[in-house]
Amino acid sequence: MDELLEFLVKTLVEDENSVVIDKQEDEKTINYTVKVASNDLGKVIGKNGRTATSVRTIMKSVSAKTHKKVFVKFED
Repeated sequence: MDELLEFLVKTLVEDENSVVIDKQEDEKTINYTVKVASNDLGKVIGKNGRTATSVRTIMKSVSAKTHKKVFVKFED
């Protein structure tokens, strides 16, 4: 699941080396904080947040096997 998120984000940005993904996991949730370069933040979020919502939806559907809630936060 970590590799999928990394792949999705790196295909959206220009500066792939600036992508940093932090993961916090407990019994019921998985929290991802995705940090990208400031000029790539708009590309990751997308118009009206559609791209970010799509990434979150994909991650939530993949996490159904683990029975944990997944949250993805984007920062620059």
